[in-house]
Amino acid sequence: MKQHGQLADFLQARRGLLRPEDVGLRTYGERRRVPGLRREELAMLAGISAPYYARLEQGQSRNASREVLDAIATALHLDESERAHLHELARAPKRGRAALRPRPEGVTPATGALLAALEGTPTIVMGRRSDVLAWNAQGHALFAGHFDRSSPAEPGRRPNMAKLVFLDAHTRDLYTDWPAKARAVVGNLRLTAGRYPQDPLLAGLVGELTMRSPEFAAMWADHRILACDVADYEMHHPTVGTLTVTQQTLQSPQGTGPAVVIATAAPGSASAAALSLLAQAGGGSEAVRPRRGAESRPS
Repeated sequence: MKQHGQLADFLQARRGLLRPEDVGLRTYGERRRVPGLRREELAMLAGISAPYYARLEQGQSRNASREVLDAIATALHLDESERAHLHELARAPKRGRAALRPRPEGVTPATGALLAALEGTPTIVMGRRSDVLAWNAQGHALFAGHFDRSSPAEPGRRPNMAKLVFLDAHTRDLYTDWPAKARAVVGNLRLTAGRYPQDPLLAGLVGELTMRSPEFAAMWADHRILACDVADYEMHHPTVGTLTVTQQTLQSPQGTGPAVVIATAAPGSASAAALSLLAQAGGGSEAVRPRRGAESRPS
């Protein structure tokens, strides 16, 4: 995934989603070859020249100013997450730096302590490519009870949540509104791909999902961005039945390091009672952690 190739693809895809009537342009009944805006129309809305915008969309210009990018973002009706993603994609790559081998991902002592403190609450720790680096008993029972609980301890066996959502029937059946969960997974992967355009393991994950899941391929192609930090999901769990949980993702402000995903339910609700029942059935209290120094590979 080349960063400026992603920029061109993002601009083209998002321009294609806007219709003239969405931005107040009259077409006077003319026949249009494509339903979206033309390049010159988008350039006019952004207040820049059409040739310059064309070069930017074709990946031939790498020096767009913040003001120009903000004008394009406004013309494309991007939200704050999408605007930030546009700026990320437009950053000029540093010269003379070869792509580095991705560092093995693991759980820091601080994150391990947080995971232990959250015992009783379903929690998983995910790497940037959505590999499960660790989980507590309840996190394992809620999200992937059909997997060996010790699997995150070995990089070659680590479950990958993106793969589970798209390729695993058990995980797909967990979510009443599976498309909403799927879009959240794709949106977060898009943000990660913008931050790490030279990550070969991430590119491999996207390639595999694109080949194996037509639904993923379609969602990936529309370049929608979704920073899904908090979301409510109704789940049909095979052990405790139907429940609604709030999934919250905690991560460093820089977006580096593993993410901690926590599932909670409204106090006193039937869903909270279901989580309590799941905690009782979830087994021992010791969190599963990867061995020190283990390398991360796509599962």
